[in-house]
Amino acid sequence: MNIFFTLFVVYFTVGCALAQEAKTYRIRTVAFYNLENLFDTANDPLILDDDRTPDGKDNWTMARYRQKIHNMTKVLSEIGSSDTQTSPDIIGLCELENRQVLEDLITHPHLREMDYGIVHFDSPDKRGIDVALLYKKAVFLPSSFASLRLVLTNENDYRVYTRDQLAVGGILDGEQIHLIVNHWPSRSGGEAKSRPYRIAAAKLNKRILDSISKIHPDTKIIGMGDFNDDPMDDSFKKILKAKGKVAKLEKGDLFNPMEMLFKKGIGSLAYRDRWNLFDQIYITANITQESQYRYRFWKAGIYNPTYLIDKKGQYKGYPLRTYAGGNYIGGYSDHFPVYIHLIKAVN
Repeated sequence: MNIFFTLFVVYFTVGCALAQEAKTYRIRTVAFYNLENLFDTANDPLILDDDRTPDGKDNWTMARYRQKIHNMTKVLSEIGSSDTQTSPDIIGLCELENRQVLEDLITHPHLREMDYGIVHFDSPDKRGIDVALLYKKAVFLPSSFASLRLVLTNENDYRVYTRDQLAVGGILDGEQIHLIVNHWPSRSGGEAKSRPYRIAAAKLNKRILDSISKIHPDTKIIGMGDFNDDPMDDSFKKILKAKGKVAKLEKGDLFNPMEMLFKKGIGSLAYRDRWNLFDQIYITANITQESQYRYRFWKAGIYNPTYLIDKKGQYKGYPLRTYAGGNYIGGYSDHFPVYIHLIKAVN
């Protein structure tokens, strides 16, 4: 009798312990995608969009535009879905022309049922391309947003027009979070010559981060974008001072999970047979910390299924883009999208 009672107590205790340890987790996905020149077909006289019109160099017809929307929404609907079985909850975007193309994205059948909202401002970029944020209305509630201007001049003191940096604050499932969407100046003219522009962009980004942290000391911040720099470049290591290992983080630091991927030779775009990881997502250190029933970082990834990869020709193995070598091939983008998963235990 005593032996039976002892065994019962042991089994009951172990069973209770296992029940307490078994937790249900909620996953939220934050993604970023460079849409590679998502222009409508109308000729806007205020920007340099002439190539992407029916009469322009690219012969950008309504049929090609609709195919582009179809392709982009297919990708957006699938990023990170192997873990979540749904599309991302928050998506940063760049290389899009205007609000209308965003409306065409979120009303396409691939995304319509997700009920995305839009945060968008027109940037002064000479080609008219902007950054934007999409969010699931059932998940994220924006409470503040601002478009921060990056003012640049070249060696002749002429203004260089580029993209604004988009800052959005809000509530993610009851938890305060801030997001910054970036598209830093390109490497046109060479990496070294254009580097000061990206250093200036990093300094603006740092000021935005500091301002948010000063007003909301404990908020979680996620920055994302096409930075046109790799994780080990000066803009990230010397200006933002982002770190690639959680173990080395201190309060107020930035963690860049893309750094480890880059060191493994993984990239989001290729140029002259070299992979770069310009598309990145960084987070503040407090998102890496264990906290009961609060979101924390789980993992990062690059979404690069086989259908997004060019399988032949000069660009074999590269992202399958819309145009290659001046010819329309009807692909997706010259960049792969990137994402992070946030998780938290739920009751």
